[in-house]
Amino acid sequence: MKKSKNKISRRDVLKGAAHAGLAAALLPLSGFSNTEPQKSGLIVVENKKPGTTDWQLTFIKSEQFRSKLIEGYCSKTSVRSGETLDIFLNAASQTDISIDIYRMGYYGGKGGRFVQKLGPFPVSPQVVPPIAENRLRQCEWESATSFKIPQDWLSGVYLGKLSCSTHRYESYIIFIVRDDRKADVMFQTSDNTWQAYNKWPDTFSLYDSDPPQQSLSGRTWVSYNRPYAKYPQVVDQPLSQGSGEFLLWEYSLCFWLEQQGYDVTYCSNIDTHTDPSGLDRVKCFLSVGHDEYWTLQMFENVKKAVDRGLNAAFLSGNALMWVIDLKPEVAVDTANLDLASGLSKAGVGRLPLKPDASGAPYRTIQRIGRFGGFSEAEKKLGIMGPFAKDDWPNENTLIGARTVYPFNGSADWIVTKPDHWIFEGTGMRKGDRIPGLVGWEHHGDPAKIPGLEVVAEGTTTNGAEQKSYYTATIYPGPKGNWVFNAATIYWSFGLAVPPGVITPNSHFGRPHGADERVQKITANFLKRCGI
Repeated sequence: MKKSKNKISRRDVLKGAAHAGLAAALLPLSGFSNTEPQKSGLIVVENKKPGTTDWQLTFIKSEQFRSKLIEGYCSKTSVRSGETLDIFLNAASQTDISIDIYRMGYYGGKGGRFVQKLGPFPVSPQVVPPIAENRLRQCEWESATSFKIPQDWLSGVYLGKLSCSTHRYESYIIFIVRDDRKADVMFQTSDNTWQAYNKWPDTFSLYDSDPPQQSLSGRTWVSYNRPYAKYPQVVDQPLSQGSGEFLLWEYSLCFWLEQQGYDVTYCSNIDTHTDPSGLDRVKCFLSVGHDEYWTLQMFENVKKAVDRGLNAAFLSGNALMWVIDLKPEVAVDTANLDLASGLSKAGVGRLPLKPDASGAPYRTIQRIGRFGGFSEAEKKLGIMGPFAKDDWPNENTLIGARTVYPFNGSADWIVTKPDHWIFEGTGMRKGDRIPGLVGWEHHGDPAKIPGLEVVAEGTTTNGAEQKSYYTATIYPGPKGNWVFNAATIYWSFGLAVPPGVITPNSHFGRPHGADERVQKITANFLKRCGI
């Protein structure tokens, strides 16, 4: 008997299944008809360009979260095309370092596009800065290169992959290219929070302090003038070496928005602080992932923009918990450093910090308060503050809900108002669950805002079996606009799981990945925003 030309082998079946699994992770899931018109614009055109998965690091070596062999940082968190970015590099021994720069997006499911190679640059070991007053570690490295951002670079998140000639290990630098054009969606990165959790060079995050340990006080300051260490908690993600938290909680949303062709522009937390008028050029503002640290000015800028008609979605958890002060670079007189003790020769302990009139602005962070003040449960903990001021606006008056104690845990996302327009076309009923979508921090305590509705809620459980609760909310703004609070850091995992992303397992719970219901809810909200 002749073999059929159409016979399917076991290898074909397995290969097809693998491709189907990948498609499920990257593409909108089946079950919903696509009646939306084909999108066009800059993002669509950009994502038709060839992509690559080579943006990922392959060989990563961390020692106490630091990549001592190869590392770097940038002089600015965000930069416009035509502006200059200084890049600072360090290596354990003399070497030549090259920087391959990638713009992050969808790009046919590859997740990034190679845009330019810089270098190689000769790099020698640079000095690890001394521990100054307030435990500040601020690098004073020589710049490896000053790079003018090309005029044709589209707004986005850009990763620079560092490699060298003397060994195989790699790490990242990261920066945002922002613009001033009108767009539909503004994606704000949570870079203040990236820096708050940055332990570089080893135990120097905003959560580390001198004895007695006070993780949630204002005693410790941190600087943007240093590399990002590997993220130290929740998920073991090697690709966080040098990239902050972007590839942990934010990249999945970037990937999905660009896959769908949404007209998205990008900004940093610092842009939200400094450029209130920039919020008026978009229809919808997005807080993404783990967006814990805001200045009062950021809060006021977004709140006023919502009052003017801006839509906002907090696709985040633990957002706006802490008030910070963004300070300029400071001067540290290292000439007075006693190398043996690491203290000042003047006998005043740590090297004192002095204002630097020529220092770059917005490069130093100090925690100065708790949005909404401490709850009674937080007061009983006795581990927060003290701060000079306790009277801060409640974050739930903007978000719709706020961080509640216990702060962390895991839970299913449970629908309470299935007839709300945000669930249109999802087929969801009251009590339906999206497994593991809530974590590892969340929002509860909904605000008393006219028209606010709780669209999902439930109980969270943390690793110590302590219970808390979350409330996903939506409320109307004064100009026919809307504010949605998803109440979970993990929301973006329900949209896509791109190459390189690792979903966490925290507090004995984990999200399942791309879910057609999360995709539809998000699309429904953006559609109601006129997008």
